[in-house]
Amino acid sequence: MSIANKYGYTPDKEAIDRHLNLIAGGLEEVAFEKVYKACFGLMDQTTLANEDTPESVRRLVEKVNSFAKDYPSWPLPASICVYPNFASLVATVRENKDVHVTTVAGCFPTSQSFLEVKLQEIEMAVRAGADEIDIVLALNSFLAGDYEAAGAEISASRACIDKVAAQLGRPVILKVILETGLLQTPESIANASFLAMENGADFIKTSTGKVKVNATPLAAYVMCECIKKYHETTGRKVGFKAAGGISSALDAVCYLSIAGSILGEQWLNRDLFRFGVSSLANKLLSVVEQKTVTYF
Repeated sequence: MSIANKYGYTPDKEAIDRHLNLIAGGLEEVAFEKVYKACFGLMDQTTLANEDTPESVRRLVEKVNSFAKDYPSWPLPASICVYPNFASLVATVRENKDVHVTTVAGCFPTSQSFLEVKLQEIEMAVRAGADEIDIVLALNSFLAGDYEAAGAEISASRACIDKVAAQLGRPVILKVILETGLLQTPESIANASFLAMENGADFIKTSTGKVKVNATPLAAYVMCECIKKYHETTGRKVGFKAAGGISSALDAVCYLSIAGSILGEQWLNRDLFRFGVSSLANKLLSVVEQKTVTYF
């Protein structure tokens, strides 16, 4: 079964490789200060470590709070991403509500549990203050070929978020992590992308950062092509989030360039593009400030 066929999309691996080589060869020509700063403003500044504590999360939020004073020419990150039990802490300590509270939920990172448990965690995260929820595609169903069941979990998560968000009187964004490193083929990545979008994802995201292979330019390219096809077919704009394995400032420029080349400048804003990162902030700061910066 190919969901991608419904949208007239088949990944052309050779054409994708040619385009990616052109992008890679031209990165130095577009890696200006304003581009690095733009990447910074698209970050979900993330801490998802086993050793996270209330105090360590508080320190991260306080650094974001003080960032505008210490680096006034830089944008703030788009959000702070934490485990759901820290949502209320981030919501309480943050000083600027333009910096969203993002939480992983739905039994991140494996999505291996009962749907009822996933939905309960999602609801609790939203009630605790989450502005954005990142869930993982149910690979136990998807990889078994049961796209209907995998899609139904996303749809149920969407409905849960919308119900609670309506009660609270505020919008909440749903991002669906495809875990592209485990999907193995561009065709599978395309099917997962369309499945997530059809079932209510506001963003599709590459990876959890918790598996051997995380974000790759190939996966990003296919996902962005799917977003374009979906928009052409339905008129709905879905965002793209690159996460996991973005290890340098130039990597960030690469993913931004991929999205820009396929989707256009209209997608290169915090409403439609994100990075999920833990160490990128210091690397972007270091490149622009031309010295080693360990602010975060």
